[in-house]
Amino acid sequence: MNFQIKMRDLQRSILLTASIGLMCCAAFAQTPQFHLQKTWHIGGDGWWDYLKVDPAAHRLYIARGTRVQVVDTQTGKLISEMGGMSGVHGVALNSNGKYGYISDGMANTVRVFDRATLKVVANIPAEKNPDAILFDPATKRVFAFNGRSQSATAIDTSNNSVLKTIPLPGKPEFAQSDAAGNVYVNIEDKNQVVRIDSQTLKTTATWPIAPCDSPSGLAIDRARHRLFSVCDNNVMVILDSHDGHVIATPAIGKGPDATRYDAKRQLVFSPNGGDGTLTVIQQKSADSYAPVETVPTQRGARTMALDASNGTLYLVTAEFGTRPTATTANPHPRPTMVPNSFVVLVVGSK
Repeated sequence: MNFQIKMRDLQRSILLTASIGLMCCAAFAQTPQFHLQKTWHIGGDGWWDYLKVDPAAHRLYIARGTRVQVVDTQTGKLISEMGGMSGVHGVALNSNGKYGYISDGMANTVRVFDRATLKVVANIPAEKNPDAILFDPATKRVFAFNGRSQSATAIDTSNNSVLKTIPLPGKPEFAQSDAAGNVYVNIEDKNQVVRIDSQTLKTTATWPIAPCDSPSGLAIDRARHRLFSVCDNNVMVILDSHDGHVIATPAIGKGPDATRYDAKRQLVFSPNGGDGTLTVIQQKSADSYAPVETVPTQRGARTMALDASNGTLYLVTAEFGTRPTATTANPHPRPTMVPNSFVVLVVGSK
């Protein structure tokens, strides 16, 4: 009798443990499901590059050809265009809400604009093709990363002067600040991440990020000291930002060019323009990551911005026609863009 009671108790314990395990798995599987919520038809001609959200002002900045388009994120309407530039790549915003900074690549210049008037108020020389650009909260400096001269221009925002040009080992791509004295940048042609001391303006580390091939987008988890690089070979490489060792390599889609980390929801995103999807990766711990969702978007949607206040994602793309025949001078020609088909895709959780 006692033996039978003990066996029944053991069976109940096993069933209870299994039920708890299933509930945990179900809870993990029931992460917020993302979907395309809205499509804003912006139109206009020209290719695009980086996006930047200003949550407080409800604005989305789109670097686009010879201008920066400014979209109201509450209405989806184009409210202004800052034009007269040569080939813009990105926008950085300072911490007091007063100024923004535009990397005008073809002009080898950083443009300073007043965020109240959306007028350019200063021009700062950079080296060849300033591309990625960021504001570092720790030093209140702006860093512009020059693709063709393989360098970074450090700017003193108190007087809009160049502090130093920092040499880099290859072509820089996306960059991030940890807001604690370090700036990180992907080196696209060397498959590396470089760390820069934002105070001394010296490089302090260069880390290989195998198995990554051609890293572009870079995101950061400042609290857990993690970097997220998306790569052309359908993989995201996650690094420790202290020593550069590889933590994980979750799979992503084809053709990424950006990535974002949502600290509130502990999610990492990769927009994959090659197959028109968005990969959602859940951070289960500082060292554990798993893809949990593949969201249909639209072909070509590979740059992205995150509004960290509400978890909304903004992607841009257009409709495409035929791709020109490759030549020796242009071995990878872009397809033609259907006129006025440019859109902003608004993605959020259900």
